[in-house]
Amino acid sequence: MKTNQHEYGHQSGGKIKSEPFHFDLVARYFQKKDNSGAFHIVSDKTCNDLDFNELFQFLDRTTSRVGQQYLFDKIRAIHHNPVDIETDEVVIDTLMSNPATLAEIQKTLDKLGNSEAYYLNSLFQEAHLKPPSWLPFARILSFISVVSVLSLFFSPIAIFILIPVVIINLVIHYRNKNNLYYYTDSLPQLIKLKEVASTLSGHDILNGMAGNLADSIRMIDKLKKRMILIRLEAGMQGDLTSVFWGLVELVKIVFLIEPIMLFDVLRRLENKKNHIGNIFRFVGHVDALASIALLRKSLRRYCTPVITTQSQELLAKEVYHPLIPGCVDNTLSVSSRSVLLTGSNMSGKTTFIRTIGINLLIGLALNTCFAKEFRMPRCRVFSAIRITDDLLNSKSYYFEEVLTIKGMIAESRSGDPCLFLLDEIFKGTNTIERISAGKAVLSYLSGDNNLVFVSTHDIELAELLKSQFDLYHFSEMVDKQTVAFDYKLKNGKLKNRNAIKILEINGYPPEIIDEAITLARVFDNSGASKL
Repeated sequence: MKTNQHEYGHQSGGKIKSEPFHFDLVARYFQKKDNSGAFHIVSDKTCNDLDFNELFQFLDRTTSRVGQQYLFDKIRAIHHNPVDIETDEVVIDTLMSNPATLAEIQKTLDKLGNSEAYYLNSLFQEAHLKPPSWLPFARILSFISVVSVLSLFFSPIAIFILIPVVIINLVIHYRNKNNLYYYTDSLPQLIKLKEVASTLSGHDILNGMAGNLADSIRMIDKLKKRMILIRLEAGMQGDLTSVFWGLVELVKIVFLIEPIMLFDVLRRLENKKNHIGNIFRFVGHVDALASIALLRKSLRRYCTPVITTQSQELLAKEVYHPLIPGCVDNTLSVSSRSVLLTGSNMSGKTTFIRTIGINLLIGLALNTCFAKEFRMPRCRVFSAIRITDDLLNSKSYYFEEVLTIKGMIAESRSGDPCLFLLDEIFKGTNTIERISAGKAVLSYLSGDNNLVFVSTHDIELAELLKSQFDLYHFSEMVDKQTVAFDYKLKNGKLKNRNAIKILEINGYPPEIIDEAITLARVFDNSGASKL
C-alpha cells in the first residue's frame, strides 16, 4: 500500500469531545464480543502503559454511541484485513473531500447520540429474559378482560367479573415493570437504529458497505408495530400529557398488554439477533470511518502506514506523540535489529517508546499514523512500562515485573512477530542481577523476528547488547543554573552523566555533591560499575 502523507491545520477537522467518557458503557460491545478471530487483542496492561483512555478520547470523533462502541472495539481487537482497508480508505477519502456529505451523515448518526443507545448491544449480545411461569395465566386473564369489557354493553353484571380480574391484572402489570425497565433503554433505540441504517444506506458512497443490510432492516421493521407501546413507555413523559398517559396506562393494566407484548417481542428478537448485529455493525462502521476522516483533518500531520513483510523493519519519519501538544518530531530507521535507549529521567525515553507503540497500534487499527512516513511490520504489541506493587495480593514491584515479562517471553515464541516495549527492565532489583537478567531476557525477546524497544539507565547493558540492538539516546543540556531537554533522538549510547550535576543545580548541600563525585570516580576507576 502506498504511503499517503498529508498536512492539515488544526482548524479543519472535528473537535475533541468535551463530554465525560463512561468507559464502562463504551467498552460494552468489545467486552461481550467474540474476538477470538482477531489478529491481536490489546491487553489491559498495554492499554494502561500507553494511556489508552486518554488516547481514545483524542481519537474518538464519532457522533453516535454505536459508533463510539464500534471504534473502541476496532482499536482494542485488531483484525487488519488489507482488502477491507482499501475499501474503507475510499470512503474516508470521499468523506474528507465532501464536507456536506460528511455533515449529512453526522446529522443522521446524531439520532443515536443519547446514552440509551449504549445498551443496544445487549439485544444481540446477551440472552433475553425467559418468559415467566405466570405468562400463560396472564394471557387467560387478558382474554377474560376483553370478554368482560365487551359484555358490559349487554349486561352490567359483567362488572363483577371485570373488577377482580383488573385487580389481579394490576398486580401482574406492576410486577412485570422490572422486566420492562430492563429493555426500555434498548428496545426504543432499536427502531432508531433501523431508521438510521436505512437512511445511511441511501448514500452512494456507503453502498459497498451495506451487504445484506436491506434484509436485516426488513426483519426489524416487522417488529415496529409490536414495539409501539414499549416505545411510548420510554418517551412518554416528556411528550404526552399526564392525563393521556394515565389513560394509556389504564388500558395496559386492564388488558395486560405490557407483559404479553414484551415477551412476544423478545421471542421474535431471539431469532433476529444476527440481523440486529448486522445493522449495529453497519452503523458503527460508518460512524468509525467518519470519525477517522475528522481525526485526520484535525492533525497537523499524518500518513497511512506501509506494512512491510520484514518483521524487524521499522521506519518512523518525523513521528510524534499525538497527546503531547507541540511534541518534538523524531526519525528512526531499524532493520533486523532492536532498539535500546539510554538517557536521564525526563529526557524523553519513555515517551518515545510509547510513541512507537501508539503509532504501530493505531496504524494497524485505523490505518493512520502520526508521522510523515511510517513503515512497520504487521505485529502484536506487548509492554512493560508502568508497573506497580500489588499490595492486595502481596506482590512486590519486582514480582509483578517478573510475571509481566514472563508473559512476553511466552508471546515471543507464539509464531506471530511481536513488538515489545520495556521501560527500565528489572529496576526492582540490584544492579548486577538487573543487568545480567536484563541482557539475557532482551536477547531472548529480540529473537524469532521480534522487535524490542527498551530504555535503560544502565550503560553496561548497552555495551552487552550492542551486537543485537541499535543504540540511541536522549540527552539534556546542563549549565550552572538550568537543565534543558531537546527531546531529540540521537545515535549511540549516552556518554555524559549529569545526575549529580542536576542535584547541585537543585541546591543539594556541597558535602553531598563532593562525596557523590568522589565515589563516582572511584567506581569508574575500579570498574565496580562494570560486569
